[in-house]
Amino acid sequence: MSAVSEIQVKPQKGNVIRNTFPVLEMSCAACAVSVESILKSTAGVKDVAVNFANQTAWVEYDQQQIKPTELQNAVRSIGYDLVVDTEDPQAIQEEAQRKHYKALKRRTIWSSILTIPVVIIAMFFMDIPYGSYISMILSAPVVFYFGRSFFINAWRQARHRQANMDTLVALSTGIAFLFSAFNTFFPDFWHSRNLHAHVYYEAAAVVITFISLGKLLEEKAKSNTSSAIKKLMGLQPKTVHVIMDNTEHELPVASVKHGHIIVVRPGEKIPVDGTLMNGSSFVDESMITGEPVPIEKKYGDKVFAGTINQKGSFQFEAQKVGNETILAQIIKMVQQAQGSKAPVQKLVDRIAGVFVPVVIGIALLTFIAWMIFGGDNAFTHALLTSVTVLVIACPCALGLATPTAIMVGVGKGAENNILIKDAESLELAHKVNAIILDKTGTITEGKPVVTDLIWAATEKEVETYQRILYTLEYQSEHPLADAVVNKLKPQQIKSVALDAFESITARGVKGKADNTTYYIGNKKLIEEHNIKISDSIISKALTLQSEAKTVVYFTDDNKVIALIAIADRIKATSRDAIGLLQKKGIDVYMLTGDNEQTARAVAAQVNLNHYKANVLPSDKADFVKHLQAQGKVVAMVGDGINDSQALAQADISIAMGKGSDIAMDVAKMTLITSDLMSIPKALNLSTKTVQGVRQNLFWAFIYNVIGIPLAAGALYPLNGFLLDPMIAGAAMALSSVSVVANSLRLRTTKI
Repeated sequence: MSAVSEIQVKPQKGNVIRNTFPVLEMSCAACAVSVESILKSTAGVKDVAVNFANQTAWVEYDQQQIKPTELQNAVRSIGYDLVVDTEDPQAIQEEAQRKHYKALKRRTIWSSILTIPVVIIAMFFMDIPYGSYISMILSAPVVFYFGRSFFINAWRQARHRQANMDTLVALSTGIAFLFSAFNTFFPDFWHSRNLHAHVYYEAAAVVITFISLGKLLEEKAKSNTSSAIKKLMGLQPKTVHVIMDNTEHELPVASVKHGHIIVVRPGEKIPVDGTLMNGSSFVDESMITGEPVPIEKKYGDKVFAGTINQKGSFQFEAQKVGNETILAQIIKMVQQAQGSKAPVQKLVDRIAGVFVPVVIGIALLTFIAWMIFGGDNAFTHALLTSVTVLVIACPCALGLATPTAIMVGVGKGAENNILIKDAESLELAHKVNAIILDKTGTITEGKPVVTDLIWAATEKEVETYQRILYTLEYQSEHPLADAVVNKLKPQQIKSVALDAFESITARGVKGKADNTTYYIGNKKLIEEHNIKISDSIISKALTLQSEAKTVVYFTDDNKVIALIAIADRIKATSRDAIGLLQKKGIDVYMLTGDNEQTARAVAAQVNLNHYKANVLPSDKADFVKHLQAQGKVVAMVGDGINDSQALAQADISIAMGKGSDIAMDVAKMTLITSDLMSIPKALNLSTKTVQGVRQNLFWAFIYNVIGIPLAAGALYPLNGFLLDPMIAGAAMALSSVSVVANSLRLRTTKI
């Protein structure tokens, strides 16, 4: 039976809670900075992070000091909106984004239709009669109707003494249009000065169109970065069949309550978590556990939302519904990780916050410089270059560089059974150079099984002895007894009648059948009852013990009947996974509370040179500190409560998904599958994601470093080159799209 433990989000202390809210109306990275700053300045708010890429804000606040509606009012005061007080904020956000995308698409199409003739006139028919008036009539709706959101948002920002990308666009296109309108109505002002009355309607219209097109492509690409969340959400069915008053009713999954008896037929997805009450089947749990083989489910077994029933029909009792299910917890963890900020993003946010004012300052300096040194066409060139500077400089590429890569990285991890709680751990994991592995449940399967059953009896006697062994172990409450029962159960052995049964503490059990006393237990139990052990049996027992196996003796009053070797098997992939980590130059250590002999044997089987036995929980944490003191970046991998202290101390903490809730609560990463090969995958994912972030930041910075001087006319003294505002608009839009597209490459990368 496969066991999956609940994945929980760590609760906050006292009245301080942390919630994630969708944010509406954000159009650029500077918008996210504005929302974050207003929330941080609100009384009762402890901490905030706003993510432009997935349009969310997580807010840590004191429930007694402030209510979500007050957070919403604060955000609304600067022209944005926060979705609160609703059962399904995600649905509201998705609907708002769908409407926004649809409206953006419509605006882009109409802007393009009206802009194309303006560009044709500007390029080929500049001297046709009334050409300027035709261009003005066609471009006016593009700038002031289809581009009105830029002006509205810029005004909202200005009211709060803030600026964002909309400020740049509104200033550049508005000035270009008004200057062109002046030249259209009053051309003689320039003609009297022997200058041509230039108009830039096409620049204003093309900038609005290109930026709208860029935003359209950006929205489409950003929606792709959250595909992992959508896939996870798609695992839960929309309706369920519930038994009520001995009648089957079809209900929406949201209506399922604790205690409802739910019917699941072959091929159907299990809607909520619960316990099987009637029937049996095999269930495909691969989407949650990563295990490819369907798991047999019978009375009393746990079933989980999102898993798929294979052949049989069954009924189960709903025990965890809505946000309590493991699937909901996984979705919540992925969402929180996608919304969290990597350390590098905090620096980028500070840059984005001052970026727009700096650009406006550069545009003013450009205007002044051209007015002073520009010669005969000083004013025209001053206006053109300052408008181009405003158009080409955009913080969006900078703001999207980190969060889009993090979102895709977290989503990629979720698809590979690696749940990442925050962006910081994803950014840091590639630096790990020391990994500590717990033994039981991490390197090993964490479940004792019989590896050897060596009989010292004739073939005819074995059949009788098997029945006695099965009956005695079935009555025992010792965990090792279960391993023996599970070993013999497939043979459908029948129990025998016992005349007596006794459990002997720290020794084993004894029982009486057919006037013969039998013992099952350790060597001390056998020696205390003076039962003879032959040299050959002793030799076999020592060999088994050297292989890290626990030896159990099955005897009667006089002799040893059988040797039973029980071991916690090493997982099939543990050796290969450890080998891959060692090839990366990572020092791998095994810490275990088990004895020296067992630890040595397990270490030898997985080719580990570094191990420590008889380790207490506090010793594990101290060993992490010891490695950190040597300057190592330490990852701790564990699955038990005894690992939680070391997990909290480590730089990167990784919990096995079948372990304790406490271990997963403390850990920054959770491997849903029990396969250790996920650890090299997690480190590779970190490397690929960080590479993506660095590439994105490089292109975002280099774009502005090259683009702004070109727009300001830096090449004009050398070769007379001035960058056209409409080319600047296209380049600005392309920069954001290229950053998102580069992040999306990670989705197809093998880790």
